[in-house]
Order: sequence, then C-alpha cells, then structure tokens
Amino acid sequence: MCFCVCGKDCCGGLNRRLAYFSKKRKEEMAIQRTLSIIKPDAVAKNVIGKIYSRFETNGLRIVAAQMRQLSRAEAEGFYAVHRERPFFKALVDFMISGPVMIQVLEGENAIAKNRELMGATDPKKAEKGTIRADFAESIDANAVHGSDAPETAAVEIAYFFPTLAICKR
Repeated sequence: MCFCVCGKDCCGGLNRRLAYFSKKRKEEMAIQRTLSIIKPDAVAKNVIGKIYSRFETNGLRIVAAQMRQLSRAEAEGFYAVHRERPFFKALVDFMISGPVMIQVLEGENAIAKNRELMGATDPKKAEKGTIRADFAESIDANAVHGSDAPETAAVEIAYFFPTLAICKR
C-alpha cells in the first residue's frame, strides 16, 4: 500500500525500504543481554563446555566471560537482595566454595531463553533436558544463575563487567 493519498503503488520502493528497516528495527529491539553464572558445583563437574554448547546451540552468543573465585564480599554484594532471607549465608558459602564461570549472553530474548534453558530452580522440578535437570544436584547446588528481568540483567552485568569488557558480535 502506498503512503500517499493516490492509493497506487507509486511509492513502492519507499514502502519496501520502510518495511525492511521496520523489520530490522524490531529484530534489533529483541536482542538482549543477560548475566549467567555457572556455579561451583557445575564447574567442579567439568561441564562448562556442555553448558556453553547449549547456549550457543540455542542462539545465545557469549560476549564476555571470566572464571574466578568470588570473595565473600563479592558474593554478599551480588546476592544482597537476599540478605534477609534464611538461605543467604548458605548461598554465599556455596558461591565461594569454588570457582565460578561468569558470562554475558546476548541474543534474541536472551533473558527468557536462558531461563528456559536453565529450568526450574529445583532440579527435581526442572524439565528433562534443561541444564538444572541434567547437571544440578539440589535446589542449593543448582548449577547455574541467570538474570530474571532486563533491569536485573543490567545491574548484574555491571557488577561483574565494565562496559568496555563486553565485545560486540
């Protein structure tokens, strides 16, 4: 359909260009970044590569990554939102019990896609074929962490990665 009042296809080329850029813009809008942490239990099982393969097979690109041993202060700061919860100390103790692999994932609807790949927090309730169903031991040692919303993702990414450390792909 033409954008002018004549109703003919006199603007066909313009319409095609507008449709192309409109589609391109929608695709760009759906691209998100999310923080993912492979927790000490999964690192100890040597399944980092298997988990990365799942990310990549499902359209998530790894745009920043680091393996590190979290300090108590880092773990407490990262999980500060849970400070008043009864499981806080056990969570922090677990997160500092061994190295973790921290990565920024990027892709279309990355937050929801990563959460779907992870599965339910409790591996006993996680669907077969999810990361937690396949690699986690318990609700406490549940293999992975993933941001739950765009706002959370932005805060969590900034916590571990300065802007310049993230590569565009």
